[in-house]
Amino acid sequence: MNSFEEVFDAVKSYCTKDGKIGETAKNLWLNTLKPARLEGNFAVLYCSSEFQKSVVTNNYANLLQEGFAQILGFPVQLRLIVQEDEKAEQKEKGDPEMEEMQDILDHTNSNGDYAYTFDTFIVGSSNQFAYAACTSIARGDGNGNTYNPLFIYGPSGLGKTHLLTAISHEMRRQNPDLNIIYVTGEAFTNELIEGIKQKKDTSQFHEKYRSADVLLVDDVQFISGRESTQEEFFHTFNRLHEAGKQIVLTSDRAPKDIKVLEDRLRSRFESGLITDISLPDFETRVAIIRRKAELLDLKIPDDVAEFIANRLKTNIRQLEGAVKRLKALKQLADSSPSLSMAQSVIRDILTDEQPAPVTVERIITEVSNLYGVSAEDIRSKKRSQQISNARKVAIYLVHDITQMTLASIGEEFGNRDHSTIVYAVHYVEKNMKKDSNLRDAIESITKTIRDGSSK
Repeated sequence: MNSFEEVFDAVKSYCTKDGKIGETAKNLWLNTLKPARLEGNFAVLYCSSEFQKSVVTNNYANLLQEGFAQILGFPVQLRLIVQEDEKAEQKEKGDPEMEEMQDILDHTNSNGDYAYTFDTFIVGSSNQFAYAACTSIARGDGNGNTYNPLFIYGPSGLGKTHLLTAISHEMRRQNPDLNIIYVTGEAFTNELIEGIKQKKDTSQFHEKYRSADVLLVDDVQFISGRESTQEEFFHTFNRLHEAGKQIVLTSDRAPKDIKVLEDRLRSRFESGLITDISLPDFETRVAIIRRKAELLDLKIPDDVAEFIANRLKTNIRQLEGAVKRLKALKQLADSSPSLSMAQSVIRDILTDEQPAPVTVERIITEVSNLYGVSAEDIRSKKRSQQISNARKVAIYLVHDITQMTLASIGEEFGNRDHSTIVYAVHYVEKNMKKDSNLRDAIESITKTIRDGSSK
C-alpha cells in the first residue's frame, strides 16, 4: 500500500467484515476519522471533537488496533487527536507550509458539519416532544424520576444520535466531571462477546458500565435475541437505575415491537418516558435545508429548497447531503443553485443510497449470534439440536431474503443437496405457524438485516 490513507481504508474494511461493526456505526464514527500518519507503532488519527474521541476510544479502539495489526503485520497502538489540538501543535512547531495548508482546509470545511448540540437541532412537530424531554434531562429540570429511563424510537436518520450527543455535550458543559458513557447496542454486544471468547475477566467490563453517571445507548434493539448480552444489560440497567443514574436509550422501534427481548428488560424500558421521532414535515425539512445552507455560506432560492424538501422526505442525512452537493456543484459551475442542479443532486443521492445487497454471510452471522453457535458450526455437518435448528433458520432466511436458487443455497451450506434445502425451508415455515417465539425471532432478524442493508 502506498499511503497511510490506503492502510486506513483497508482497516475500515476489516472492521466491517463479518459484521464486526455495522455500516451505520462505521459511517458515523469511523468514516469521520481522518488518517494522519504512522509514527512507529502509533497510528495517528484526527477526530472532530472530544465526544467522538471518547466514543471511538471506548467502543472501537480495540477493533481498530486489531485491524491495523492485520493489515500492517505488527501491533499498533491508536492515538486520537482532536483537530483543535492538532492545530495548536502545528502552530507551536511554527511550520509556515503546514499552517497555510491547515488554513486552506479550515476555510474549505468551515461550518460544513453540525456540532451535535441542542442549538443545531431543528425542532418541528415530528420531534418536539423528544427534544423537550432531552433538554429537560440535560439541563436538570427536576424530571429525573419521570424521565429515567428515557426511550426514544424512530427510523434511522431522523436525529436520535444527534439528541444523545447533545445531551452529553450539555451535561459535560455543566459538569465536566460527570462519567458519561455513550455506546451502541452493537458495540456493547461485541465487547461482551469478545470478552467471553477471550475468557477475560469481565469485572472491568462491569466496572466500566456500572460506574457511569449517565449511560447513553444508541440502537439498543441490537441486544435483542442475545441472551448473555441481555443478562449483562439487565444487571447494568438495574445497578444504574437503583443508584438514580440517568439512562437514555434509542431504538428504531418501540419496546413492545422489539422481538426476542426479555420481558424483564422490556418492562424496564417502558418504566420511564417513551417518545418517538417521526418523519419531519415539509416545514421542518425546509428549515433543515436552510440551516445547512447557512452553515455552508450557501444561498438557496426558495423554489430549490422546496423542490428538495418535496422529494427527500424520509432522512435528514439525505437533506444535508443534498445541500453539500449543491455547494460543490455551485463551485464547479460557478453559478447559483438551480432546479436543474437540485434534480441532479437528488438523482445522485437516491442512486447512492440504494440498499446494499444482503450477503449470506450477514444472515448466517445474525443467526449464529441468536443461537449462540458459530458460523462454522452452521455450515458444518454437526447434528446437535441447537446447531441443526440454527442451520434450518439460516437456510430459510437466505431463501426468503436473497431469493437465491436452491442449488446455490445448498453450496453455501456445505454443498447440501436440493432436498435438504427444501426440507429446511418447509420445516421452518411449518413451525413458525405454531411457535410464536420462532416467528418473533425470524421477524426480528429479517427486520435487522433489511434495515441494515438500507442504511
